Amino acid sequence: MPSYLVETYLAKHAHRERIAREGRARSAAEELSRRGTLVKFEGAIHVPEDEMCFFIFDAPSSEAVTLAAERGRLHPLRVLRTEASTASHDR
Repeated sequence: MPSYLVETYLAKHAHRERIAREGRARSAAEELSRRGTLVKFEGAIHVPEDEMCFFIFDAPSSEAVTLAAERGRLHPLRVLRTEASTASHDR
């Protein structure tokens, strides 16, 4: 299943808000999954110096992730499909 980043604005010292958004993202993903659209919330990455926070989801489409982000009140700026490398590199 594809992975997506949801890019959001989050102030530098908004630790409590990040935790609240993570809970809402998890709940929204679980609700969509119960209703038949498999969405899994994987976690968040906060970049305080840039006041950005990225929420990571696995889902069948960007539309499903956008719906989860909206239901979770994440205030998404962008939803981006990601590609991760799982191969180790020789040194």
